[in-house]
Amino acid sequence: MVKVVRLAVQTTGQGDVRNVTDEVISAVSNSEVCNGLLTVAVVGSTAAITTIEFEPGAVADFNNLLEQLAPRIGSYAHHERWGDDNGSSHVRAALLGASVTLPVIESKPVLGQWQQLVMVECDTRPRTREIFIQLIGD
Repeated sequence: MVKVVRLAVQTTGQGDVRNVTDEVISAVSNSEVCNGLLTVAVVGSTAAITTIEFEPGAVADFNNLLEQLAPRIGSYAHHERWGDDNGSSHVRAALLGASVTLPVIESKPVLGQWQQLVMVECDTRPRTREIFIQLIGD
C-alpha cells in the first residue's frame, strides 16, 4: 500500500525552522499503514528536511552552524550568474538534503524521545513550501 499526504507550510525566510512532527505522526496514524517506510520530502532547491531536538537552544545552535558554513553575506558564483542573493540558500539546502526516510512500526514513525522532524527554510525570503509525506507498507 502507498499513501501520500501533502502539507503546505508558510515560512518567514532563511533560518525559519518548522516542526512538522505532529503532522507526520497524524498522517501515519490515519494512513492504515502499520509497518513500512515513511519519507518526508520538501519540494525546492532552497529548503530542507532533517531531524533535531526542536527547542530554542538547539535551533539557534543549528542556525549558527549554518551561518558559519554558508554565510548569507558571502561571495557566491550563483549571485554573479543570476543577480540574486540566495547562493547561501542553495548551499545550505544541499548540505542538509530534501528528505528523510524513517521506519514505521505499529502505525508510528520511529523517532527518538527528543527527535523531531523539521522543515528548514534556507531561502532568503518567505516562501510557501510543499511537503510530501509518503508511506509504503502494509
